[in-house]
Amino acid sequence: MTSTPDLTGKSILVTGANTGIGRVTAVTLAKRGATLTLAGRSLSRTEPVLEEIRSAGGKASFLELDLGDLTAVARSAKTFLNSGVPLHVLVNNAGIAGQRGLTKDGFELTFGTNQLGPFLFTKLLLPLVAKAENPRIVNVASRAHKRVDGINFDVLKQPTKTVTGFPEYCVSKLANILFTKELARGKAPSHVHNYCLHPGAVASDIFRRLGPFSALLKLFLISNEEGAQTSIHCASSPDVASDNGLYYDKCTPRNPSAAALDEALAKRLWDYCEEAVLPFTG
Repeated sequence: MTSTPDLTGKSILVTGANTGIGRVTAVTLAKRGATLTLAGRSLSRTEPVLEEIRSAGGKASFLELDLGDLTAVARSAKTFLNSGVPLHVLVNNAGIAGQRGLTKDGFELTFGTNQLGPFLFTKLLLPLVAKAENPRIVNVASRAHKRVDGINFDVLKQPTKTVTGFPEYCVSKLANILFTKELARGKAPSHVHNYCLHPGAVASDIFRRLGPFSALLKLFLISNEEGAQTSIHCASSPDVASDNGLYYDKCTPRNPSAAALDEALAKRLWDYCEEAVLPFTG
C-alpha cells in the first residue's frame, strides 16, 4: 500500500467478510472511517467481525447473502437497495474452491457461486453504485486464471467434473477478470471504476475443503493480512482512482492471460451471464 486515505463518509460493502482476506479488508477499511456492510451467509460467523469493527469505534452491519442461490442474491440486493444506504465501493470478495456439485439453480457449483452470484449482485446494485461519487467495483480474482485458456460453456450447467474442482475454480477466476473488463468497456457507467486482482497465494479458509492437505499447503502461503493489501489498495487508494478495468497483483497493474484479454470471450460470457440471471432481475 502506498497510501492510507481517510474514508470517512464512504459506504463500502464487502462480500465474504467473516473470514480470511475479506475480514482483513473490511476491518481495515472500517478503521479508516468507512461504514461497512458485511455480506455473507451466516450472521453468527460474521458477528465477531462486526464486534471487532464496532469495538474499534467503526460502523458495520450485516447483510445475508448466499451467492450460490440466485433467488437469495436478488433478495439480498433488494434488501440493501431498500435500506437507503449509499454504496461507494462494492468488493466482490466471497468465493469457494475445492467443492463439487451444482448450485440450487443448476449451474456448476464453483462457476455459479464465484461468477453468476457476484454478476447478479453487481448488476442489481450497479444503479446505486453509479449514484455515488467516485464509485468503485473490486472483483477478487486469482492468478489461477492463467491455468486455463478459455471457458467451455457447454459444461457450465453440469456438475463439477474434476475430483479437486480446481480447474473449475480457475475458470471462475478467469470469468471474474473478463467480467471486470466488460464492465470497464461500457457495461458500467464511465464514472464507475472497476478493478480485479490476484490477492496472492493466501492461507485462507478457502482451502479448508482440502482436508489434511490444507495444513501443509498453508505453510507455503502468505497471511490474510498480506493477501488483503491489494483488495484494500483497489478499494481505497487515490493512486488508482483513475484506473479502470485493470488487473492487479501486489498492488501493481499486471498483464493477465491472453484469454482474459479476449474481448469476444468477455462479450460471450457477459451475454451468457445476462441470460442466466434474467429470471432474477425483475
